[in-house]
Amino acid sequence: MWTANTERYADILPGVNDTADNLLNSIKTGHEEVAPSTVFAVASILENTPFINGSPQNTFVPGALQLAEQRNAFIGGDDFKSGQTKMKSALVDFLINAGIKLTSIASYNHLGNNDGKNLSSQKQFRSKEISKSNVVDDMVAANQILYEKDEHPDHTVVIKYLPAVGDNKRALDEYYAEIFMGGHQTISLFNICEDSLLASPLIIDLVLIAEMMTRISWKADGAEEYKGFHSVLSVLSYMLKAPLTPPGTPVVNSLNKQRSALTNIFRACVGLQPESEMTLEHKLF
Repeated sequence: MWTANTERYADILPGVNDTADNLLNSIKTGHEEVAPSTVFAVASILENTPFINGSPQNTFVPGALQLAEQRNAFIGGDDFKSGQTKMKSALVDFLINAGIKLTSIASYNHLGNNDGKNLSSQKQFRSKEISKSNVVDDMVAANQILYEKDEHPDHTVVIKYLPAVGDNKRALDEYYAEIFMGGHQTISLFNICEDSLLASPLIIDLVLIAEMMTRISWKADGAEEYKGFHSVLSVLSYMLKAPLTPPGTPVVNSLNKQRSALTNIFRACVGLQPESEMTLEHKLF
């Protein structure tokens, strides 16, 4: 589990980190574009030990993804979804599904712990900005009535380092939206939270679920061999800001959908039907 500070984004360079073989060679030669977290990820993959990236940088460069698939090793990421982003994913999902068109989202944070100090560097902040900003994309894209193709709300994220507040992070959000007949709605939130204490339970749950995935296998009716889950554990998305998914598969940021997927996978493991909110037994005669 990577719980250390946010790194800068790594450049994807041909011959350096674009394939598994190139990445392994780059680690051997100490190439500067291989991040420390990627070195730890590769070490875990080679030991067939699940590795989860709890920070927002692109630890899983293409070469790391390819190596994990080759070795059938589990990886998951990126960035713990603890406070502001969890609230945002729930609220945006609700508003858009209610037909309320968000036109801008402004998120401001200040904190004084080592994470805040590290993020005062522009290169490290850019990693966090990307993970916090992309959380609304799939929910916007899924509503083609409210939004035209490639249309997005204005979305800005600010993080400032203020040593005096320590680990008590202040998160301020403003959601500006269009409503019926050209009207507008503004929602403002002010959240004070102890950042590390929000992240700690996520660390425990992510480790438990990732370990559980190593002990689950499945096969289709009539098949002879059991298979495991894909190397990229997208089932962990409920607890991560920028969910890592298998190449070519959609990213789901809706908090309800993420939790439902996790719940129903475990229900299937014990022979229960997926949960459904239809409750037809109370609606039919």
